[in-house]
Amino acid sequence: MRIEIIRGGESVAHSEQERETYLVFKEAYQEGDQIRITPEGKGFLTLQLDAVLGRATVYSDGSAFTMDIPFGQKHDCYQESVFKGELHFLWVRKAHEWEHDHYRNLALNPYDCHENTALFPHSKANIETRGESVFASRNAIDGIVASNWHGLWPWASWGINRDPKAKLTLDFGRPVTIDRIIMYTRADFPHDAWWTEGTFAFSDGSELVMPLEKKDGPQEITFPAKTVSWLELDRLIKADDPSPFPALIQIEVYGKDA
Repeated sequence: MRIEIIRGGESVAHSEQERETYLVFKEAYQEGDQIRITPEGKGFLTLQLDAVLGRATVYSDGSAFTMDIPFGQKHDCYQESVFKGELHFLWVRKAHEWEHDHYRNLALNPYDCHENTALFPHSKANIETRGESVFASRNAIDGIVASNWHGLWPWASWGINRDPKAKLTLDFGRPVTIDRIIMYTRADFPHDAWWTEGTFAFSDGSELVMPLEKKDGPQEITFPAKTVSWLELDRLIKADDPSPFPALIQIEVYGKDA
């Protein structure tokens, strides 16, 4: 298990131990710096790469995870002190079975990012408004459900740039059995519009239409349990409202590993 800070393609700080390791990095990050986690193999990890973002239990496909330290507008979707300062604590270990082997929100990953190809869940979208971080798909799985405004953290959302063909994909990285989805749509009315429904397509070939309403708060749908490895949300139908700006604050998908 290895944690590294990469700068200019070189490792400038690292820590490596079996099963669990931590790194205290005693200087400010520089633009271009990366965090790299190299696991011992496939399986669940519990990690903390920033004191504010906290701990998360995620699934690793066994390959190295690399995250660019965000600067400028790429930092706007994070709380202002995330990755800031001159003292940083990073930690990772193999997850205990009881941390992942239970009914939980399988869509939660505050460390998801565009460059992530190794830690799951992982989100991606074909449309993100103006390419800005505050409208990136990762905001829909970061655990923050504030929905009564728009823009900077904590109101970062998945923004679809007014495109009715927008689609969000959530990859679990392994088979999971799910039976419940909860969505929080952005509710900065009258700035925002809302969707009347969205359609989920699942890796097993099934589909599910979820009715939605004008609401600040959770909207839930339950269904017979199904085992899938990914889902897609698309065919989002905007309400007949003058605002052209519907957006998704958070998606939660509940179930267990298959």
